[in-house]
Amino acid sequence: MTVPRPAPRIDPYSLRLFLAVARAGSIVRGAAQEHIAPSALGRRLDDLEHAFGAALLVRSPRGVALTEAGRLVLARGGRIDDALQELAREVRMLDGTPRGRVRLHANASAVVGFLPERLRAFLAAHPQVEVSLQEADTPEVLRACLDDRADLGVCVESPVPAGLEGWHFADDPLLVLLPRGHALAAGGSRGPRFAQVLDHPLVGVHPDGALARFLAVRADALGRAMRITVSVQGFDAVCRMVEAGLGIAVVPTSALAGYAGSRRFARRALAEPWAARALWMYALRKQPRLRSVQALADALRGGGPGRPA
Repeated sequence: MTVPRPAPRIDPYSLRLFLAVARAGSIVRGAAQEHIAPSALGRRLDDLEHAFGAALLVRSPRGVALTEAGRLVLARGGRIDDALQELAREVRMLDGTPRGRVRLHANASAVVGFLPERLRAFLAAHPQVEVSLQEADTPEVLRACLDDRADLGVCVESPVPAGLEGWHFADDPLLVLLPRGHALAAGGSRGPRFAQVLDHPLVGVHPDGALARFLAVRADALGRAMRITVSVQGFDAVCRMVEAGLGIAVVPTSALAGYAGSRRFARRALAEPWAARALWMYALRKQPRLRSVQALADALRGGGPGRPA
């Protein structure tokens, strides 16, 4: 079976040289205008004719004349060359200014506790960038980054597959949220252990979410079950349920961002090493990144060394 050869490519620079010669009526004059040796220009014309598969010029001691194919290339090629030059001007005018749309996926903790202020500052500094924010749980955030459906993702620090890279975004330790006057609300500087929390009815959040699954695994490791009295979908609802005395809850610090200084319930640190949770920012490994994506990553980064995944 004979495999057909690919058609020769049309070189934009050779097309530009042809236009100069066709308009000047002479290879020598066209070469002078384009600051190239006539012999080099002649070779470029030969290559261009080969790519088109047709003669474009009739050469003579008096100059050049256009063939029928040459007249067509002159008419259409001029518009193509003008469009390419305009494209080059537009690219040069970008001058490094970030612009365009950035797809950001983030878990609920980041959306509630950290992103509003950081995004407001970023968008004020980069008015030509649009950020499309979508809330998702941690596994979906990572999948969106791997599938290139998200330019950046913010979620709980996780082992991630090869192909992603990550940076520290924010510390977000777990707290115990309690009604005022609850038995676990009293005590010294040390908060309750998780085993103590499991002695009480609990308010759950996002029953299929990463936090609920994580706490269930920790309870199972202690040989205990979580007594969930009510499950809700948002952290605001958790706060209302706890305030009403329907149970206590384990929540990230970020969940209480909208309740700074509130006396409607008590907060205690969860006295477990694994409660020192962190959020990380992830992205598909690319080099270079779009300026808009890199600018947002730099603005959102919470400090700390990057960790290739």
